[in-house]
Amino acid sequence: MVHYFSMHETHKRSILKGITWRIIASGTTMTVVYVVTGDLALVASVGVVDVIAKVFFYYIHERSWGRVTWGLLGTEPQIK
Repeated sequence: MVHYFSMHETHKRSILKGITWRIIASGTTMTVVYVVTGDLALVASVGVVDVIAKVFFYYIHERSWGRVTWGLLGTEPQIK
């Protein structure tokens, strides 16, 4: 019988990882927008769109990679 070790994340974990990364990445984007333009209204607009769009795409990306076993240690078949 072949058994595979499988690493799975809950949907909540994937969402929380996306949100915490977005805080860091969107903060960086908004800082750059402010340094370049000095326009706080533009910073707010870009920040809102950036967070919503990228949390969605990050979630899809993480869940897709969660289905890929390539490169994970311990995913090789083990004969028992």
